[in-house]
Amino acid sequence: MSEPAARPGPRSAALFERARRFTPGGVNSPARTFDGVGGGAPAFIDRASGARIHDVDGNAYVDYVGSFGPMILGHADPAVIEAVQKQAAKGLSFGAPTGLEVELAELICDMVDSIESVRMVNSGTEAAMTAIRLARGHTGRNKILKFAGNYHGHVDALLVNAGSGALTLGIPGSPGVPQSVVDDTLVATYNDLDSVAEAFAAHGDEIAAVMVEPVAGNMNCVPPVEGFLEGLRALCDDHGALLVFDEVMTGFRVHPACAQAHFGVTPDVTALGKIVGGGMPVGAVGASRRVMETLAPTGPVYQAGTLSGHPLGMAAGIATLSQIRGGAVHAAIEPRLDALVSGLEARARRHGVPLTVQRAGAMFGLFFTDASRVTRFDEVAACDGAAFRRFFHAMLDHGVYLAPSPFEAAFISRAHDEEAIEETLNAADAAFAAVARG
Repeated sequence: MSEPAARPGPRSAALFERARRFTPGGVNSPARTFDGVGGGAPAFIDRASGARIHDVDGNAYVDYVGSFGPMILGHADPAVIEAVQKQAAKGLSFGAPTGLEVELAELICDMVDSIESVRMVNSGTEAAMTAIRLARGHTGRNKILKFAGNYHGHVDALLVNAGSGALTLGIPGSPGVPQSVVDDTLVATYNDLDSVAEAFAAHGDEIAAVMVEPVAGNMNCVPPVEGFLEGLRALCDDHGALLVFDEVMTGFRVHPACAQAHFGVTPDVTALGKIVGGGMPVGAVGASRRVMETLAPTGPVYQAGTLSGHPLGMAAGIATLSQIRGGAVHAAIEPRLDALVSGLEARARRHGVPLTVQRAGAMFGLFFTDASRVTRFDEVAACDGAAFRRFFHAMLDHGVYLAPSPFEAAFISRAHDEEAIEETLNAADAAFAAVARG
């Protein structure tokens, strides 16, 4: 069989050169750069439909990025597109309340048991920022405890030992974040309750909240070990702190009622994003009515946004969550992810490549390691990054698009049918062979 042509092609390369003249690094988010896989021009995407994206050179890829999570229905889902187009014809933004905001808020509250009240924002980062301000304002405390490898957007106070792009680029924090801003940020080890207990022993009456990704998705896909989330709930209860779940990635992806329903652990505050906006820039913060009424205008904690509750985002979110509700989407995805995971594991064994695949709901992660399970950031960092880079480029050349970083989770959608899975596994056979050759 002849070798496939290297992708992306010359048009992507030309656009990348143009972009580098006018945009830092040529991208509008570091997660899109290929620096974590050896550099080069990223694929510039022209269009997408179902399980596939198409770049400006005409190459098609089976997509496991899914806009980093939102596209659980697949790209350009007809019901979502129709809802957005219908609303766009009425106007884009009003700076005044709309019925769509009420409808989406009601839908979220109905689907997620811990949420009685919702404030719409414009991104996952903004949701995380609002969640910690709400927690501090509600408790009257200042310190926030987070976990190494958990990423909560580029919020100053949370950009400490973060995951995702910060790991890929080797940046534990960031210039521009004053030391004084992170003095009240404590960092514990994900999946290690002892490290959390030690922090509470030292600062228990100062900690406003523990903020955690219930499934870490920004150091690849690392589910919680048994008892970890339950232990966080107990420690927060014992010390009067709020438990904040960052479900920007896991919300409605791990389970139709979010990861908290899947694991049976109830947080005090939930940050949402990605799927909640159906691919539009939407975030949300939700909690009990008692906690949420700490926010202005009912309470003293100020938060506002000119484009919050944007009509197009609300329309897309309603059209997306309405299909997820009831569980049919997740039920359709599960057997396809089963086939994908078992197929990847079998092909890795065939070529003698050490591989561990981890999953939660409709997300999964590939770890090039002999370890049977990866549970912490240091274990993720110890995986074979060079093997991932070879695998990534071989998959890309064979028409499969993965996130260009070993620290990003992968996402599957309802649109990944048997044909897409078969294409992926055929590509993986060649990619694992490339890894084995070194």
